[in-house]
Amino acid sequence: MTTATLQTPEELARRNRRFGMFSVLCAALMAGVFATVPAGSQATFVLTAARGELIELPNLVVGVTPAVLVMAAGVLAIAVVQFTRGFGSRTVLMAAVVAALLVTAFLTWAAAGDSVSLISLFRGTVRSATPIALGAMCGVMCERAGVINIAIEGQLVAGAFAAAITSTVFASAWIGLGGGIAAGMLIGGMLALLTIKFRADQIVSGVVLWVLAVGTTSFLATQVLGRDAARFNTPVRFPTVEIRGLSQIPILGPVLFRHTIIGYAMFIAVALLTYALFQTRWGLRLRSVGEHPKAADTVGIKVLATRYKAVILGGAFAGIGGAWFTLDATGQFSREMSGGRGFIALAAMLVGRYSPVGAFGAALLFGFASGLATSVQQLPVPIPSTLMLTAPYLITILVVAGLVGRLRPPAATGKPYVKE
Repeated sequence: MTTATLQTPEELARRNRRFGMFSVLCAALMAGVFATVPAGSQATFVLTAARGELIELPNLVVGVTPAVLVMAAGVLAIAVVQFTRGFGSRTVLMAAVVAALLVTAFLTWAAAGDSVSLISLFRGTVRSATPIALGAMCGVMCERAGVINIAIEGQLVAGAFAAAITSTVFASAWIGLGGGIAAGMLIGGMLALLTIKFRADQIVSGVVLWVLAVGTTSFLATQVLGRDAARFNTPVRFPTVEIRGLSQIPILGPVLFRHTIIGYAMFIAVALLTYALFQTRWGLRLRSVGEHPKAADTVGIKVLATRYKAVILGGAFAGIGGAWFTLDATGQFSREMSGGRGFIALAAMLVGRYSPVGAFGAALLFGFASGLATSVQQLPVPIPSTLMLTAPYLITILVVAGLVGRLRPPAATGKPYVKE
């Protein structure tokens, strides 16, 4: 059962108790740990990207203990309501509110006696979410067509590798981007061939291609790139492009309108895929192939061809995400540099319920965890930096674990189609 209207009273009561207890624990953590700082401690939040901006906002300075206690009281109030009558269909929303208050309290505690730039945090969130969102768009395309793609991690690595080499050899970031797209589509084509034509197990095929991509790029990185990095591993990077006027909007401007071409491509990909999937005939046919391929076949839709196109086109999104690592983030290729973001992209797709917008929102959540870890590392908090770097992966585990049994994938996902 996925909604409150379909749950029994006993199930609703259990859910209310679980969420209520979670909220109480969060409130206790906030009041018992995050509020215990030296008297008079203040946290400063910087709201301007840099000095000299057209519009400069004053810093936000708050007393740590009072602010955290107010947030803890709000969480405790939510817990009381949840224990007494619950929030019904708004439970997920209220859980998000509790989590947001907990994170805000943590950040306030971490910044006690220091300052943190919210602009850098939010901009880092969007940047960190870029490869995850593009990988998730690949997953949405494949799953909507009925093919499970476990090879997204491999597509990201292959895209990063191909982009680095082609950009270096041809001294062009655009050609490098094309190389990354080609690499992602190549692995997508291999996945389509194995799963659609030869009807191999989709999970096994994806794992095999992931291992193949990682192993091949690691070998070539050692044997080719490592021996002559000047010739093969010094790619031309995309510059940051500011959109005039919009980039000067306080807070939102630096966060949304100061990115490279790949960053803007992510926003465009989410919008285009959302429109294409839900507002066009092509999208209707693609979704019908993933839900009921036999019925789609009877009305003249070419099921196998549609799946081929979806998986290969999805590889293009993953290829762009892979190119982000070498043409935007780092400027060179290193072994396994995607760092598991392909699997986080799969989690984002699941959390987003196979929707481009939902997957993008989940990617921002995981990107925020990464940005938060980076910001907190620069503050004097008694938390090991290596532990903070695990935050995105811990968030992934917690979020996906909370969705077990609550998702309904496309009905034909993972099932090979045999034309009768």
